[in-house]
Amino acid sequence: MNDIVIIAETGCDVCAAEAAELGVVLVPMHVAIGDKTIDDGEISGAEMLEECRQLGVLPRTSGCTPGDFAAVYDRIHGKRPEAQILIIAYSAVTTCSFESARTAAEGRDYVHMFDTAHVTIGQGLVVTETARHLAANPDISVEELRAWGEGLARRVRMGFIPGDLGYLRAGGRLSNAAFVGATLLRIKPVIEVVDGKLVATKKLRGSMEKAVVQLIDLLASQGDYDRDLVCFVRSCGLPESVQRAAEEHARELGFAHLRWYETGDVITSHCGPGSFGVAFAAAE
Repeated sequence: MNDIVIIAETGCDVCAAEAAELGVVLVPMHVAIGDKTIDDGEISGAEMLEECRQLGVLPRTSGCTPGDFAAVYDRIHGKRPEAQILIIAYSAVTTCSFESARTAAEGRDYVHMFDTAHVTIGQGLVVTETARHLAANPDISVEELRAWGEGLARRVRMGFIPGDLGYLRAGGRLSNAAFVGATLLRIKPVIEVVDGKLVATKKLRGSMEKAVVQLIDLLASQGDYDRDLVCFVRSCGLPESVQRAAEEHARELGFAHLRWYETGDVITSHCGPGSFGVAFAAAE
């Protein structure tokens, strides 16, 4: 049995309880609210937005620092000196976290990593399923586990509908800013992850209930997909009617298992309130 510890940034939106259950260690990303900086997950997304509203500011995010990773490496290595560490990372083109992880790993031959080229539940799906694969295959080597996770990451499809494009614009995270002007009544831009970048790809019309169904169909139309699992993510303020519409349509498409996640402070800072996202894997 090999001793392997999986690490991911909090921007994967896997909650602390699920991470602990799976044996995944989360490294905090950060959010600045005015002059104050908090760790991602320190407060809820709704509380973070309320603090910003009261101060009249927009939140600003930053990735994990080398010090953040070094502290986690040291803690794990001190308790489990024979353990190998596998970092399943947030998209490297959107934040400094991957480079921070690599910098902190210099001289530590027990640290391995790969870039998922995904954010929020796109990364989260890779993190949780790789952890489950490790639990089911305790004799797997860290190199084999990394290869398995990289293969899954290449198959993941993920898209979301932001609640307020102003947050993406303020954070500089949207690569084709022309879509930032798509704030006309009943027009909702779809943001997909393309080569690790957030790209606005489609404009959906109609209610949010109709838009989430169209988003799921858009991803499903890209080719055959694994019907075992679909992951949804929501930020504070998403109506329950939208959640029901997503669940009903996912079942119509044959998904066996549905999982809901809440955006943490970092992802809420980018997508704003009332956002919806979906991720699932293409068929092998």
